[in-house]
Amino acid sequence: MLHWLAAARADLVPPASRPGAVLVDLGCGAGLLGPHLSGKGYRHIGVDLTESALAQAAEHGVTAVRGDVSHVPLADGCADVVSAGEILEHVADFRAAVGEACRLLRPGGLLVIDTLAATAVGRFLAVTVAERLPGGPPPGIHDPALFVDRSALVQTCAEHGVALRLRGIRPSLADLVRWFAGRTERVRMKPVPTTAVLFQAVGRRG
Repeated sequence: MLHWLAAARADLVPPASRPGAVLVDLGCGAGLLGPHLSGKGYRHIGVDLTESALAQAAEHGVTAVRGDVSHVPLADGCADVVSAGEILEHVADFRAAVGEACRLLRPGGLLVIDTLAATAVGRFLAVTVAERLPGGPPPGIHDPALFVDRSALVQTCAEHGVALRLRGIRPSLADLVRWFAGRTERVRMKPVPTTAVLFQAVGRRG
């Protein structure tokens, strides 16, 4: 599913508006976002704590930087785009990570997030259900206590000059059926009216 989310996240990133534009990928993991940014014109910098993941990210053309997303070793205003995909629900202090993401953005820069909502239904579907499905996330990978309060996320970004828009997403049911049948590798993510489970957030720094 991380591959599907990376593709959906990349769909929110427009082509670079200037030569030398930089995209900082917080919690980049193995660089899954990289192939989906091909041709968009960004220098892709990935930040992660895991050396083995950074080595894989480098194979996707990502400039690897070892660092904590709550204390990113990059300069203020260095990024045209900051991506924080499937990382905020894994950090102890998401406000610190969000503050760093906003700090990295140049004026007019774009912040793109996807994460899990701190709701009862979000915890049930993401942990109780998803972690028991074949091909789903490994059991125990999520700590429900770290799921993200949507109001606090919007407020924290606003405090740093970024106005967020949220929308819920889910896998395409038709694609899921084809995936379970072994007929496709990519499952498209579809918008849904509720942000109570999995959601994307997009905003620009003023």
